[in-house]
Amino acid sequence: MRSDQTRAMRVADRELLGLHAQGNPLAFDELLRRHRDRMWRLALRTLDDPEDAADAVQEACLSAFRAAGRFRGDAAVSTWLHRIVINACWDRARRNAVRAAVPLSEEAAEGQLPDPADAGGLALDVQSALARLSFDQRAALVLIDMLGFTVKDASRVLGIKPATVKSRCVRGRARLAPLLAQHRSVRA
Repeated sequence: MRSDQTRAMRVADRELLGLHAQGNPLAFDELLRRHRDRMWRLALRTLDDPEDAADAVQEACLSAFRAAGRFRGDAAVSTWLHRIVINACWDRARRNAVRAAVPLSEEAAEGQLPDPADAGGLALDVQSALARLSFDQRAALVLIDMLGFTVKDASRVLGIKPATVKSRCVRGRARLAPLLAQHRSVRA
């Protein structure tokens, strides 16, 4: 068993997926070990809720586990996994949109963020501002600006054209700029 674990460490993602599809019990565990942190960050930043993100990642892992035999190899395994995470996030976001809405405070309805000192700093303000974007814009920005994907890879994950990824990023950044403007003047 130890030799199987050592061998799994040297095997490419594509081969691990094939080994899993053939019934190797260690292959999928190794694949998830390699990619779980980025899958988690993608879900958390896309959904902005740890419980929803955990559920989305779990759903994505189950989907990937079941669909491994249908992997066509058109993209990298990591891209395929991230696409499954985005789909799970999308499903969760749609389900959450059906829930009863909670009324916003007057300040929130006007699009004003709380004082950075009260919000706990830039990271909380960025999360809060990201939450105000549409799911499509948020997903594109998280992939490109936070996880470092190329536009080409992000387009594969999202299942859209590269030009659409660029457009969503431009529009998302334009919406974020006024929400995060106070941090620009503080840093200067």
